[in-house]
Amino acid sequence: MDIKRTVLWVVFSFSLLLLWDSWMRHNGHQSMFFPSANPTQEQAAANPVTPTASPTGSPVPQAGTAAPAGVPAGDVAPASAKGETITIITDVVKADIDTLGGELKRLELLKQRDVVDPTKNLVLFDSGAGHTYLAETGLIGGPFPTHKSLFSAQPGVRTLDNGNQVQLVLEAEQGGVKLTKTFTFKRDSYLIDVKHTVTNNTGAAINPSLYMQLLRDGNKPGGESHFYSTFTGPAVYTDAHKFEKMTFEKIEEGKAEHATKADNGWVALVQHYFVSAFIPPQQAQRDIFAKKVATNLYAVGTILPLGTVAPGASVTMDAHLYSGPQESKVLETVAPGLELVKDYGWLTLIAKPIFWLMTHIHAIVGNWGWTIILLTVLIKLVFFPLSAASYRSMAKMKAVSPRMQAIRERHKGDPQAMNREMMAMYKTEKINPLGGCLPIVIQIPVFISLYWVLLASVEMRGAPWLGWIHDLTAPDTLFGTIPYFNMPVGLLPIIMAASMFLQTKLNPTPPDPVQAKVMMFMPLVFSFMFFFFPSGLVLYWVTNNVLSIAQQWVITKNIESGKTK
Repeated sequence: MDIKRTVLWVVFSFSLLLLWDSWMRHNGHQSMFFPSANPTQEQAAANPVTPTASPTGSPVPQAGTAAPAGVPAGDVAPASAKGETITIITDVVKADIDTLGGELKRLELLKQRDVVDPTKNLVLFDSGAGHTYLAETGLIGGPFPTHKSLFSAQPGVRTLDNGNQVQLVLEAEQGGVKLTKTFTFKRDSYLIDVKHTVTNNTGAAINPSLYMQLLRDGNKPGGESHFYSTFTGPAVYTDAHKFEKMTFEKIEEGKAEHATKADNGWVALVQHYFVSAFIPPQQAQRDIFAKKVATNLYAVGTILPLGTVAPGASVTMDAHLYSGPQESKVLETVAPGLELVKDYGWLTLIAKPIFWLMTHIHAIVGNWGWTIILLTVLIKLVFFPLSAASYRSMAKMKAVSPRMQAIRERHKGDPQAMNREMMAMYKTEKINPLGGCLPIVIQIPVFISLYWVLLASVEMRGAPWLGWIHDLTAPDTLFGTIPYFNMPVGLLPIIMAASMFLQTKLNPTPPDPVQAKVMMFMPLVFSFMFFFFPSGLVLYWVTNNVLSIAQQWVITKNIESGKTK
């Protein structure tokens, strides 16, 4: 039993350290164990990105290189050139496109709320102070139009009213080469068609290449919790290398590894719940790059040779830009492998079937809160035999705890004699000392998978349950927030603490008084942590605890009455 006491103290001590470390990170202090989630955030504080930093500081990639370097001479618009911001509005997005460069510089998602200020819509692309996130395209291989050239916009409808799509056509010409960009926005869709047409009005053949890149600072999205970590950064997908994601830190160090050539796939920027991805046509040869552009500014993109264009001829390339929520059923239809941005980690094999089951339950009940509860019940039923074996073992241990204490008292100075008598008692009573642990260990991968499913599912973002729970991905704040600690205080974490306390009462009482006090204190520690967790996760744990208590109480009563052996 000494080894159990030692393990318990190690777990408890480590939990306290992690809890303190999480609180420090939550309040903006340096972690004791881990490097900053994004070291570039500190650089950003000292060197904030301004609206003009992106257009002047974003070099255009050179064709045929994995780490492109510099803008070709002569393609930057004069300093006096000023573009016009054209706003396209559909039923799901509001997009601002600048005619200076023809870049998508702001994208507001009209059906997604901002986590920091829920009264506003979420802005994904932006070029404001402190945050840069842009989509840029252009030509390289000569003095051709780039994302620095001044485009002219053809007149047309800018708002999706009764139609099913709205288009914006931009044109720029340089050195006799005309580039026409056509953006097509569709109803109820975050997928933007981006068509590039190159017309050669010179007297000689040209060999242009089209580049498409996503530009972003290295900061985490606003409102990100420090009590759980989600990925923010570039990702690349090809058939040969599959899904590859890179941290901004690796790009900063020049150590990012990814596919550099392919004739398929896509490039993307990923953050919690959302993704933006340029998707070129399949079977089109391309180079892929990810690089640092400036201080706290990074790009991921692709370069596609357009071939030789004869004088007077034109060439067109159709591509897509998806920029929106990571909804699995949508991503699967947009491009092969795009659903992988919804990353469940090394437990994907278990997590994906769990989410599939959740979607089918939700189709019936129509509420994600009740879906979580019903899913927890189903998982509990699947593991009922294992749980029952665990609780029977714990109930038997509780029943013989007075005898165990007596053996300890009798053999205080002789550990070997104490262990022999303990083992003899276990054999007589048919008790497995590890019986209460092993069934729980087997279930841990399923519980961790469910945790990541609940954490990664944008489908639950902004989804209510009942009463005071208006967003299952946000912390429960029924009783407000403690200002100094910036800690939300809700009802679900308190219920969870009470359920954990009740569970400790049903378990065998540790013989060591200090150990017993530690066990009684654990519910308070975990409830403090769960104050910061999304209410959907806490709802899962509360439901699981309540079901476990009911099962454990019945088994314990049956053991005590002699009905169960």
